[in-house]
Amino acid sequence: MDYMQKAWFYNEYGPRAVLQYGDFPVPQLGDTQVLVRVRAAALNPVDFKLRNGVFKDTGLEFPVVPGCDVAGVIVDEGDNVSMFSKGDEVYGNIQSFNTVGPKQYGTLTQYTAVEESLIALKPENMSFEEAASFPLALQTAQEGFDRAKFQRGQTVFIVGGEGGVGSLAIQLAKYVYGASKIATTTSPGKVDFVKKLGPDMVIDYTKKSYDQILEKFDFVFDTIGDSHRSYVVAKEEGKIIDIANSSPHPRAEFYIVTPSGSNLERLRSYIECEKLKPVIDPTGPYAFSNVMEAFKHLESGRARGKVVISPID
Repeated sequence: MDYMQKAWFYNEYGPRAVLQYGDFPVPQLGDTQVLVRVRAAALNPVDFKLRNGVFKDTGLEFPVVPGCDVAGVIVDEGDNVSMFSKGDEVYGNIQSFNTVGPKQYGTLTQYTAVEESLIALKPENMSFEEAASFPLALQTAQEGFDRAKFQRGQTVFIVGGEGGVGSLAIQLAKYVYGASKIATTTSPGKVDFVKKLGPDMVIDYTKKSYDQILEKFDFVFDTIGDSHRSYVVAKEEGKIIDIANSSPHPRAEFYIVTPSGSNLERLRSYIECEKLKPVIDPTGPYAFSNVMEAFKHLESGRARGKVVISPID
């Protein structure tokens, strides 16, 4: 017999209007999965892109529960789970889009199942809301620096410093990867917000274009899909990564993040000593009943940091 829970889901691809709220089965556990009682979740652009049909060819079955980021408490475990136990407070990105494809069960639900390899123990100094804001964006930013083979003392230009990935990329560059100079772009209304994250240079993109920036950088990390223009600020031998444009500039690399609980563990000490701090959009957290409004805000492009959903009642 299926146990039922409350969830947000959709039965067809389309705009926000296809989202429904109602009863949904609690997922059955695989041998290496844990069942997490969701205490907080967070939205990412990939959530509405998936709903709009970006992954139509993956064979995803309806109905689909959206959501990648989760923070919560383990309430059950598969037979072969070895790293976690019931009662553990955990967080992670449960979706692995570049390996097995999107899951039918996301995180906008009361309970979700996730492979133990994708989660980590929640840092003790973080709330569930703060922890839920981290996984996908933090791992995406982390993987960008790793793919660029970024070396301490190099310089980085981050396009879109106000977003979920951009705001964490600034912190990673400053405190983890040891950048000697961090420059970033943002819109006029977000300049002061981005300055507080600690970059050396904040550029209002309405006042200065890329070709007006004379300095060249070792690494251009484009989080908004603008590499066909932003490539001009890279050194001749510089690395360019564009995470939002699957057809980037020929010099740029595109990738889809590979989620990993061990990668979150790599950053635990930086999180617990508050070198890395969550950046949650000030309009939230949004109540579980208000997911439609949360998506509306995210899709408007006005979000600063991560859009968080909590509590999950």
